[in-house]
Amino acid sequence: MSSNTDFVLSIEDLTVSFDGFKAVDSLNLYVDKNEIRVVIGPNGAGKTTVLDLICGKTRATSGSIRFKGLELTRMSEHQIVRSGVGRKFQNPSIYENLTVFENLEVSYPKGRTVFGALAFKRTAEVIAKVEEIAREIMLEEFLGTEAGLLSHGQKQWLEIGMLLIQDPELLMLDEPVAGMSARERELTGQLLKRICNNRSVLVIEHDMEFVKNIAHKVTVLHQGKILKEGLMEVVQSDPKVIEVYLGH
Repeated sequence: MSSNTDFVLSIEDLTVSFDGFKAVDSLNLYVDKNEIRVVIGPNGAGKTTVLDLICGKTRATSGSIRFKGLELTRMSEHQIVRSGVGRKFQNPSIYENLTVFENLEVSYPKGRTVFGALAFKRTAEVIAKVEEIAREIMLEEFLGTEAGLLSHGQKQWLEIGMLLIQDPELLMLDEPVAGMSARERELTGQLLKRICNNRSVLVIEHDMEFVKNIAHKVTVLHQGKILKEGLMEVVQSDPKVIEVYLGH
């Protein structure tokens, strides 16, 4: 059993209330280094709210979120990103009229904006990094392609690449395979397994086949609390989990 200091992410007694409704209720969640953790649960279980709390978009009512020993509840969204937490939302936020190369280049962590990028020197280091990330996200053949012309799945991969180029130690993805073809889902699973070699990945997902394929451990949320946690096989056959899912 590792101590709390060994976890990349330690969430303790986390609560957030909206007008007296506890969207997240005394939550304890621990994520290991190089772990792919998938959070599942019916709509309204508090899954996206947990990601919002971790990245500072929503403020906790009480409790603690520690990332590598840093207390995130006291930090701004910007500071949280800088400390190594990357978050991908459900809708891709890529620059449709820029090429794949430019999208990755703009995301390169030199504190640049889209406008700053125009004055920015394309060093060999930047080019090498962009090419490396493009290979990882299976878009090396599309570096010169406008992002708007990519398939839905490729746009999702590009957005993951835009986070990867910042080298986060915790990557959070909200329904990454929604709307993807079966082949794209399979390739996304392989991508996530590759990128967790040196980072932790926290995923919210509804596609159970995909969850089974990627998850090291599954956390089932229900009404802002953890209903069950463990290996997918164990979680899936739990009567309480089945009831919650069938009841919805």
